[in-house]
Amino acid sequence: MRVMVTGSSGLIGSAAVRHWDAAGDQVIGIDNDMRATFFGPDGSTRWNQSQLESETKNFRTVSIDIRDRDAILDLFKNEPPDLVVHCAAQPSHDKAAAIPFLDFEVNAVGTLNLLEATRQFAPDAVFCHMSTNKVYGDAPNELPLKELETRWEYANPEDYDGIDESCRIDQTMHSLFGASKTAADVLAQEYGKYFGLKTGVFRGGCLTGASHSGVELHGFLSYLVHVAVVGKPYTIFGYKGKQVRDQIECSDVVKAFEAFAKNPRPGEVYNIGGGRENAASVLECIALIEEIGGYKLDFSLAEDNRKGDHICYISDLSKLRAHYPDWDIRVSLKEILRQMIASAEQKVS
Repeated sequence: MRVMVTGSSGLIGSAAVRHWDAAGDQVIGIDNDMRATFFGPDGSTRWNQSQLESETKNFRTVSIDIRDRDAILDLFKNEPPDLVVHCAAQPSHDKAAAIPFLDFEVNAVGTLNLLEATRQFAPDAVFCHMSTNKVYGDAPNELPLKELETRWEYANPEDYDGIDESCRIDQTMHSLFGASKTAADVLAQEYGKYFGLKTGVFRGGCLTGASHSGVELHGFLSYLVHVAVVGKPYTIFGYKGKQVRDQIECSDVVKAFEAFAKNPRPGEVYNIGGGRENAASVLECIALIEEIGGYKLDFSLAEDNRKGDHICYISDLSKLRAHYPDWDIRVSLKEILRQMIASAEQKVS
């Protein structure tokens, strides 16, 4: 099987590369290290690309910008894939406001280029699109909440499992990143529902793992661990540090792609995150880092929250679990942090 992975040096993309390479499949990565353009040298994923190329057997990287339509079409024409795992994106909620054209061209137009290349040259391929919970904008903040000592929590029992796929995606503040990713999300759905392409849309919560090149503007948990280990100060923006996120390790995301690829449902949408069991506030994550690694974080609280930011977001995984009962969360939040702390320590040693 030939697997095409965009953003192959990034967090989810590299996990996908390792997974399908280990299975003996031919894996082609599309990655031109745009993350370094977005976030500077600290955001570069070249280190991960080098590591991948040294560890794998059937993988190679092609340095193509997904905005380059002709190059994408030529690649798909010459080497049509059986599976596309689309993870390449401008991923920052905050950065998008400073680079609106680049953000939209990468996230929306780049996705269109890949979908159309698949339709033209690999119409039987499965296409897994990595979307985001930011397609819901700040609509999740409309749920009644209650303030506890270390976190915000859903006030109504019926909301306990979190946000499901019926949450609306319009008439909310998304951030420009959320808007460009919504365009890509709807395009991927449409290529499934209108053209019958085997597209699956996965709306991620906090995707994380030891291979994340976390920076202040993107990669919350990875960056939090990094600053704790190296002793940098950290600023929490708004909500008293009690904002809640559900963390999912990258290999669990890839397992969901694998389940979908075996039994695709064209145009279907799934929320995918750590769910209730891996949900924690920023304050709770800071406490866990100290508990697990012994690092006491020097942090401060800023009153102003990020525009459109979620106060409490937990992914309701019911639909994904119902459609693919063999899939479930395997890596706990504490294990994620153990792996990330070990990796951060190795980098600074």
